Amino acid sequence: MTDILTSYNVIIEVSVIVILSFLFSEISRKTNIPAVIMLIALGIALQIGLQAAGLQDLDFLPLLEVLGIIGLIMIVLEAALELELKREKYVPIAKAFVIALIGLLGSMWPAALILHYSIEGMTMSAAWLYATPLSILSSAIIIPSVSGLKTDKKEFHIYESTFSDILGIMVFYFLSGQMDASEGSHGVAGFAGNVLLTIVVSLVASYIILVIFQSIRSNTKFFLLISVLLLLYSVGKIYHLSSLIIILVFGLLIANMELFFRGRLSKLLKLEYAKQIYEGLHVVTMETAFIVRTFFFVIFGLTISLATLVRVDVAVISLLIILSIYLVRFLILRVFIGRDILPQVFVAPRGLITILLFTNIPEEAQIAGFQPGILLFIIIGTSLIMTFAMVSDKRRTSAAVRKAQSKPVGFERWKAPAVTEVREE
Repeated sequence: MTDILTSYNVIIEVSVIVILSFLFSEISRKTNIPAVIMLIALGIALQIGLQAAGLQDLDFLPLLEVLGIIGLIMIVLEAALELELKREKYVPIAKAFVIALIGLLGSMWPAALILHYSIEGMTMSAAWLYATPLSILSSAIIIPSVSGLKTDKKEFHIYESTFSDILGIMVFYFLSGQMDASEGSHGVAGFAGNVLLTIVVSLVASYIILVIFQSIRSNTKFFLLISVLLLLYSVGKIYHLSSLIIILVFGLLIANMELFFRGRLSKLLKLEYAKQIYEGLHVVTMETAFIVRTFFFVIFGLTISLATLVRVDVAVISLLIILSIYLVRFLILRVFIGRDILPQVFVAPRGLITILLFTNIPEEAQIAGFQPGILLFIIIGTSLIMTFAMVSDKRRTSAAVRKAQSKPVGFERWKAPAVTEVREE
């Protein structure tokens, strides 16, 4: 049975997974079924195959955590490279930020209550920590899925999901820091100071990196640049900084370099070479994020406990949390956007960051009664709901277009004058 793990077989297996992932992406583009569901299903199928081959004792969890961290960095960087800080974008960006923040906190509250009262041994402080990953939108799923929407709705989802990722991660590490004795508890003031320090360090580091890399003429500098960012992120985590801000700030700076390099700083910018860095980094980031997402979700499918999927309590808790997600989202969008909230209200999938943060819950906060099947139910449930909403919206839009095209444009149909019958007497 160990022949399955020979060098050539591993290469074949990895290659087949990448090819299937590409096919899943194409299927997703045409059907709006998120590729993540197909990747998790592939992982579950592989788990069953490994169990049949007697290899069920293989430990993939360390690899899952490493892939999750790299994937998280690539997703935030990819999203930041798409954000244009133009004057006309300030209001949509600010609105998306407020909705993401209120949506995150508003979803955490009912989820925490459900977990607290449903799971034995779940304290309220632990429930808030567990509820945080379940309340974060998945930009990894949303951004590729909303490409067919109108420009304003597409931009809203990109901004909102990106902010949800970043804010959710910051809130999670703040709450885990309060429970993790090794990190110490510094309260809200300490957390705010940490964020401010991280922003300052991020800006300085981003300026230095771009100035140095625009002078490098080698064609092999993009993975070097990514390695520098990974290094900064990891060092920042060791010193308990909000490291994801470093990635976000660098992405924003290089995507909006003319805005950041003004006045005397403009002399430091070699615009032609800097734009080449942006274009190359954009491609490398997209490709890397694709590969990392592929193996992350496949390995998640490999590691999920299939026994938890058939438990009634898991299904009930998951359905209650899903219901609370959409109820809170409906109320928030109704207040801030108005009546035109379709399909936005149903675009709220959970994904990579949800899984990653659960693997980073401190030992002292872990609750034995929490079943990982809840994660899978919520991820698949919210993804399927988004799929149905996107398909329905596409049909509704197509029907509206056909109806508009069937009407005369620019003038009304000519009508013949009425004929008056004249009788001779």
